[in-house]
Amino acid sequence: MFFDRDKDTITPTSAQVIQQAVDAWKSSTPVQLKVIGYSDRSGSAASNQRLSERRANNVASWLVEFGVPQNEMVVSGHGANDDQVPTSQRLPEPQKRRVEILF
Repeated sequence: MFFDRDKDTITPTSAQVIQQAVDAWKSSTPVQLKVIGYSDRSGSAASNQRLSERRANNVASWLVEFGVPQNEMVVSGHGANDDQVPTSQRLPEPQKRRVEILF
């Protein structure tokens, strides 16, 4: 799911994606989820790291609210690392502002 620039707010579309992930998790043999947050390169490395962690933690909170136990998740933020779309330094890129939920 994707986020607005400098935001960690869960949108209605993101909430639907989270619900789909919960439904998939509940319908299969429970496995540990990885919730990984990312940011673009438009801020400092430290602020991007914190933002990616906030995004991941917000998604994890919603997962818990929808029924996934906290101990079934590993939550982390990777800042601006692992570019989904290569761009130059400090260029805002919406596809980099994301959280991935991996089974």
